[in-house]
Amino acid sequence: MALSIFIIQLALRFLLFPVYLLYFLGLWNWICKNWFPYFIRNFSVTYNKQMASKKRELFSNLQEFEGPSGKLSLLEVGCGSGTNFQFYPPGCRVTCVDPNPNFKKFLIESIAENRHLQFEGFVVAAGENMHSIADGSMDVVVCTLVLCSVKNQEQFLREVCRVLRPGGAFYFMEHVAAEHSTGTYFWQQVLQPVWYLLFDGCHVTRESWKTLERASFSKLKLQHLHAPLPFEVVRPHIYGCALK
Repeated sequence: MALSIFIIQLALRFLLFPVYLLYFLGLWNWICKNWFPYFIRNFSVTYNKQMASKKRELFSNLQEFEGPSGKLSLLEVGCGSGTNFQFYPPGCRVTCVDPNPNFKKFLIESIAENRHLQFEGFVVAAGENMHSIADGSMDVVVCTLVLCSVKNQEQFLREVCRVLRPGGAFYFMEHVAAEHSTGTYFWQQVLQPVWYLLFDGCHVTRESWKTLERASFSKLKLQHLHAPLPFEVVRPHIYGCALK
């Protein structure tokens, strides 16, 4: 099996030689950072159509975590184009973090379409280093399709715990690795090097639930899901909520 994976990966690298050449010349990252927000904006429309019921289920109890002010302070990490805004409760105070500044114009569009929210600001930062967000300042932290691309999941989750107030909640929905005995996992392994390059550092072979189980949350509710998405390699999902 390892030989089969190697041969197919070699063929894919040959077919994508121009992309690899741009990468080694140091140009691909710039192209990807500018192209990726457009892809995410369009992909999010399809993703939300397929996953709307699960997102409504996931975010149905957000208001239970309102702070003493009577308003919910929510931090979305890896906010992208603001695809989750429609699922947040009225009056929610939303702060967004994303390492790609090119998402800002799409965020502005989403804010205009979601007047029920109070937008607090957009911070350009990696999820592993959100130093501008104060300790214990958030009632809720949200990430969807983010754990696949952060460079250090453990550090990311430590930052989530740091910015959450005691008793605050972390909500997540992520694509993950399939069971190792399946054809899906075979193709995840085959496509991983190319997928990582084309989709801005995304991994399709991460077992993110294991990192969540090791994190210092007081309680973790996690479910596995086979999502009804067009690409089989991203259908294995996890979603749930963790409490600080």
